[in-house]
Amino acid sequence: MDRLAVHSTTLAWVSYSPNHGVLELGFHTGKVYAYVEVPLQTYQELLRADSKGRYFNLHIRNHFRAQPVRTLTAG
Repeated sequence: MDRLAVHSTTLAWVSYSPNHGVLELGFHTGKVYAYVEVPLQTYQELLRADSKGRYFNLHIRNHFRAQPVRTLTAG
């Protein structure tokens, strides 16, 4: 899944796997979450939203099962 940088005060990037319905969201806090069983339409609407943070809060958060994604950092 390729990461797509987005203009948002909440989200840093988004990534979507249409084959698996997995939406990964990278937050400016450094946290990454994978949301499962997300329809392609939801991903497309997120990308078109004027406020991606607002769209996330209204249509993704608490609507899809989320799993934290562990990311490794160099060090």
